Amino acid sequence: MSFLANLAKVQEPHSFKKARLSEDWMEAMALELQALEQNNTWDIVDLPSGVKPIGCKWVYKVKCKPYGIVDKKARLVAKGYNQIEGIEYCDSLAKLVTMRLVLALVASKT
Repeated sequence: MSFLANLAKVQEPHSFKKARLSEDWMEAMALELQALEQNNTWDIVDLPSGVKPIGCKWVYKVKCKPYGIVDKKARLVAKGYNQIEGIEYCDSLAKLVTMRLVLALVASKT
């Protein structure tokens, strides 16, 4: 079977409900969770009262590798777009990015 025929058969699920029906997508999600744990991506803490947690969702992508290999990738992403500035957070990350840029410029001049 040709590469294009294989690629046409593989569809990216748009929900966890659909992805969990496929062993390949379940494996991709397990690999992503394993990588997040190995990288110490988060700490599990008690949620303070009155604080709304940020939700998350899975994003699925089919990657085309050399020699006609089709790879399935799953990424767990935070739904930060649901937050309301000034209510659920006060500062944007722009200040941090600006500070890092200033520090990088200073370091490059010394």
